[in-house]
Parts: sequence; structure tokens; C-alpha cells
Amino acid sequence: MCHALRCGLLFAAMNFCVCVAAEDAKPQPAKPLLRDFLGLCTHTVQFKPKLYQSICRLARDYHPLEWDVGKDSDYAPKFPEARNRVDWNAVYGSWKDAGFDVDCSIMFETLPHDGWKDLPRDSFNYGKAFAKFFGPSSDKKLVSSVEIGNEPGKYDDPTYRKLFESMAKGLREGDPKLTIATCNTTAGKSGGYEKSLECVKGLEALYDVINVHDYAMVEGWPTWRRSFPEDPKIKYLKDLQAVIDWRDKNALGKQIWLTEFGWDCTTQKPDPKTEFAKWVGVTDTQQAQYLVRSTLVFMGMDVSHAYIYWFNDEDKASLHAASGITRNWKPKQSYWALAHLYKTLGDYRFVKSREKVDGDIYVFEFESGTDPKKRILAVWSPTGEGKKGEKELDLAGAKLIKAERMPLKEGDVAPEALEAKAGKVKVNFDEAPLYLWLEAPAK
Repeated sequence: MCHALRCGLLFAAMNFCVCVAAEDAKPQPAKPLLRDFLGLCTHTVQFKPKLYQSICRLARDYHPLEWDVGKDSDYAPKFPEARNRVDWNAVYGSWKDAGFDVDCSIMFETLPHDGWKDLPRDSFNYGKAFAKFFGPSSDKKLVSSVEIGNEPGKYDDPTYRKLFESMAKGLREGDPKLTIATCNTTAGKSGGYEKSLECVKGLEALYDVINVHDYAMVEGWPTWRRSFPEDPKIKYLKDLQAVIDWRDKNALGKQIWLTEFGWDCTTQKPDPKTEFAKWVGVTDTQQAQYLVRSTLVFMGMDVSHAYIYWFNDEDKASLHAASGITRNWKPKQSYWALAHLYKTLGDYRFVKSREKVDGDIYVFEFESGTDPKKRILAVWSPTGEGKKGEKELDLAGAKLIKAERMPLKEGDVAPEALEAKAGKVKVNFDEAPLYLWLEAPAK
């Protein structure tokens, strides 16, 4: 049954039966494990996959269409070689060998909308050729998913829809097993970097994933200042939830992927002679805290993948130029914090929020994907000003095994000296998440 028909029947049933008995309600699917959730934004030949193996297993590439076809939209790519001679077998093959699952964002934005010789025909043919060679049904199985555009703000809405529909049809025909995602979208109006979800409304059979970019912006130019992830005064989590709500109303069953989020941190000062003279970044420690805490919060939302922007930077004080988790290929504090997160929660999924009080404390519970008795609590201060606190946690009959706090450097992590008494444990928490390993009683 096609997705559109299935949705139509579902909504008809909902209108016919206003109330559904609790025993008839279908259980919600389990949240993804962290190892199937967290990813990293990368770029083609620049990426060093072995350096980032300890962070995640999902890699998102900005794949330039122009590398494959040049300025001739009707050029038939000769994969695995791009027209500019890049060997995609070598690029994505090395990522796959390092254990990464690859998502490609097809960057057609450098080709003007009026530069296509025949936009519907050429985008269809490119999509079909790409999927046939790279997709999961191919011999190499190099790519698992494709985004139709990254931030195509220079394409007007009707043109993007036309391109999206044509390329998606080509991708579907080339490999039905290939996961197809939209470009960066918004539940609101299209802008310079995002397309309104209205652009793909009615095309649900042609895509599987709604794609979103989200940054914790307080303001734009001239500071581009960002806040902490849980800040209730900014649109960060609200904008993401608005996309989830739109999906629930218009495209039930589609996954939500957050394919860009992050913070800039640098050792340099802004150049006073440039437009970034008043640019404001965060500290290395804040970047580490905010990336880890964002990941934890997103795991509690209806999001299937979340990709950190960016993998490596050259320590420049400007927008998106200091977002790497490595600096000149040397790990930042965020690298070690994320490696610890992956080691700690890689095989765990979010199950519930025990406490969620803005400006005070968050306590999230995660469950092992292989042994439901194994649980981990993550406890932190959801603030951006160094606020600390003390809290007595009820272990709900579980046994405390050990505790560790998010590290900022390489090496073994010293355990936290905690002692459970009468089924409770008192913890000191701050902006660096504290992890408590528990063993729940047998049911």
C-alpha cells in the first residue's frame, strides 16, 4: 500500500472514531540507540575517517553535483570517477572501511537554477545514475541515504519542488532501497538557507526523511551569538518541535533528521577589519558541554539522526569557521567528551525524562539495547552560566554500579565517589553531564 493511501485511511479512521481505547493504541517504536543516532558532518577528500571512529558511526558528506557533471547538467557521470577526477570509490570506500554509514547531501546549489539545460530531465537522470551506482542495492553499497540539496535558498519554491520531484523519482528508480531526504527545511516560510515544508507537501511517496538544520542562535549579525541548548528564550528546540508537529499533521511516518547543529569555539580574536569584528563564539569547554547535552536532549525528542557540524577547523574567529571537534586535526575538549558519550551510551537508548526543570536540573534515563536491566542516568545543569546544584535521586530499586562525569581530555575517567543509601543517592551536578550506571531489579 502506498504511503499516501495509508495516511488517508489513517486520517479517515481517526475522523470516524474520535476516541481510541488505551488497549487498542499501538505502542510507540523504540528510540534509536546512540550509535544509530549521532553523526558528524564532513567533506569529501578532507575527511580522515579513522580519526573520528571513536565519536560516531554516521558520516554526512557535502557531495558537490558540479564535481560530477561540471557546468553541463546533462553530462552523464562516469562513476566511480567524478568529472573532476575524484575517485568516489576511494573516498566513500575508506569511510565504509572505517565503519561509517554514509549520508550524501547533493550540493546542486552552485549550479544556477537557470543553468540546467533541462532541469526535470537532467535532475532525474543524475538521481537515477547516482542511486544505481552508490545505493545499498549496488555492489559497493557506498551510500545509505541522499539529501536533495543542502541549503538551496537561491532556488525559488516552485523550482525546488520541480527539481526535488524529478531527482527523487530518479533516485527511487535507481535504487528503491536508498533513503531519500529533503534539503534543510522549516515549518515556516522559505528563507535564504531553508525551504518551507510546503514545497514537498503531497510528495510523501518520494521521500523518507525530513531534514532540518538547527543552531542555538540568540541573534544574527553582527555577533552571531549562540546560547546553551536548553535555553527556553531561544527558538532552538522550538523550531525543531515545529517541524516534528508539521510532520505529524502532514507526513505521518517520516523520520526527522537534524543534519546540522553545533557551536564555534576558537583561540583567536575576530579580525576588526571584517564583517566578523563583533562575532562571538563559546569556550572550548562550553562547546563540549553543549554538544553532549544537545545530543541527550535530541535523543529524547522524535528525532532519528543528529549530525554535529563540524569535524575539523583551522581556528578562525568567524561564523562556522571554528565549529570542528578537532582544531588543525588535534582533538578539542569536545572530541574527548563525545568519545566518552559514545563509549558510555553507544548501545543505549532514551526511555524517559525523570526530571526536566529549565534553569535547574535535567535527569534523563537510558536503557541498554541488549539488557533492559542495565540503565544509565544522565544528570546535568541545563544552564549556560556555570550553575551547580545538589540533588538526592531515588534509584527506584536499582543498584548503583558506578558514576563518571563528562571528561574534557584524553585518558581514563576517574569514577565519582557516590554511595547509595536506602535506595537513594546524593549527587553534585553541573553543566558537564554526570552518568550513573544502574542495574534495575529483575521484573
